[in-house]
Formats: sequence, structure tokens, C-alpha cells
Amino acid sequence: MDATPRIIDGLEALAACVGQELACSDWQTVDQSRIDAFANATGDHQWIHVDVERARLESPYGMPIAHGYLTLSMLPALIASCLRIDGIAMAVNYGLDRVRFPAPVPAGRRIRVRVVLASIEPVTGGMQAAWDATVEIEGGERPACVARMLARYYPTTP
Repeated sequence: MDATPRIIDGLEALAACVGQELACSDWQTVDQSRIDAFANATGDHQWIHVDVERARLESPYGMPIAHGYLTLSMLPALIASCLRIDGIAMAVNYGLDRVRFPAPVPAGRRIRVRVVLASIEPVTGGMQAAWDATVEIEGGERPACVARMLARYYPTTP
């Protein structure tokens, strides 16, 4: 990823961005070696992901596809490549409110993420943000993944 990330200067500045698309990452290729590594890490070796020849012959896609959870797991790195929030001591993944996988990512295709700040609210010691992330497939009609991600941010203390 080559782009310089957009920098938000602190939580007050972030709060002023509710409802806005804040960033879009560069494209990243989801190649077969990444899919195989994910299968090895998770133990999910379903043929539609890892058996290139069988997927070519039997899959409705004519090739292997990435695991949906692989696409989801790429979100933190994709977002970090295009968005940075300064003035925080720590960011914590708090969870997901909703995740869908509308379209598969065929092996060798490129994806990117667009992120919109849906909301931000105070929590003990910091702020909780809800991010709407849409993972696009280059040339695709539907997104690979849409997710509402929750993150908690704790500011640096002076």
C-alpha cells in the first residue's frame, strides 16, 4: 500500500467527522498464497478455497475464492493503510455489530476498503466509534464485505 494515510488529529476532530467517508485504501491483491496461508492458520481447507483444479472444474466461480473471514481479517490493515488517528494512546477492537459477504473474492482479484464513521460516543476513559466498512472488489458489481466495526479509542494523557 503506497498511499499516505489520512490523519485525524485527535478524538475531537474525529467526532466532527460522523457521517463522512474518511478514507479509501489502495487496492490489494488476494492471491492464492494468501488464501492458502489463511486456510493453514484457521484449519479451514474447504476445497472451494484451496483446491485450484477442483474449483476450476466444479465451482460456480471457475476458480478458488477467498474465505469470507479472510476478507474480514484484512480490514484492520487495509484501514490502517489509509487512516490514522493521532492523539490516542491505544485503540481496541471492540467487536462487530453486523457483517455480510455479498460477493466472493476470486483468487487473484484486488480489493480495497472504504470507511465511513457512523457514530462516536463516550465510554469510560475514551470514545467508541462505529465504522461502516465496505470492501470493494476491483471491477465487481457488489462488495465482498460490508461490516459495522466497533473500536474504542483511549487518548494520550498530557
